[in-house]
Amino acid sequence: MAERDERYSPTAGGILTRIRGVEPTLSAAHRRIAEVILAEPDVVAACTITELGERCGTSLTTITRFCRGLGLGGYPELRLALATELGRSRANGPLRRAITFAPDDPTSQVLQSLVMSDTAAMDETAAQLDVAALDRAAAALVRARFTDFFAVSGSAGITLDLQLRLHAAGRPCALWTDVHNALASANARDHRDVAVAVSHSGTTAEVVEPLTVARDRGATTIAITNFPRSPLAEVADIVLTTAAGESSPFRAGAMAARHPQMLVLDCLYVGVVQRTHETTDLLLTSATEVIDRHRLPQR
Repeated sequence: MAERDERYSPTAGGILTRIRGVEPTLSAAHRRIAEVILAEPDVVAACTITELGERCGTSLTTITRFCRGLGLGGYPELRLALATELGRSRANGPLRRAITFAPDDPTSQVLQSLVMSDTAAMDETAAQLDVAALDRAAAALVRARFTDFFAVSGSAGITLDLQLRLHAAGRPCALWTDVHNALASANARDHRDVAVAVSHSGTTAEVVEPLTVARDRGATTIAITNFPRSPLAEVADIVLTTAAGESSPFRAGAMAARHPQMLVLDCLYVGVVQRTHETTDLLLTSATEVIDRHRLPQR
């Protein structure tokens, strides 16, 4: 049986980030290749295609298809991309790995590991983020008659911040964390509206379902996810990807995704405010004045 031709549109980000993003959706043979590359990128960069095939227990043709599925011309381009990324990492610091914590780790070590991991995730998110898609998403939010936000759990907390700020800036919008309410609101959308769904995995049914309904009703759909081939991405007109890495048992995926998600959502907010600054500046200034009346005097 012929293997699926895995396709992925390349971005400006690093090759390791690209591989991590598509890994969950790869066929078994391609996933073995991805796992070997992610575990030992320096070794693979020095391997011939035959040596990599022996390490992965797969054929040379399968490796070539894997490379083309990443948007590369073949294995030589993969080795070059790995060597380039490794060279940058040696100049800027070690490659990001999944961080782990032990119950007796000192707080200073935990703090340092978190800062390094989150900073790397933010850098990688910025490097691979499609800026043109970001601009299209911000423009769509400005044009929208109404914007629905769909998110649950940890993603909902991050999304609530954006929804409240856009609401204060005069943009009609609502965040739905209950799937029944989300579906009812999505059902009321049409071509004048926008629906934004936020999910790290992109597989959360309570988020995928309302975005699908909103798309079927004609709304412009935007997905913010870590995985560009996820079910959520498949039903979105515009996909904005984050680059959060693996997490330790002490740190759920939702925690690791927070800062990359915040970066993307903050970019959307600034994009909207830039495009509506004449009215937004007045609203935000007056809102600040009203809120300041409720601040207690300092002693």
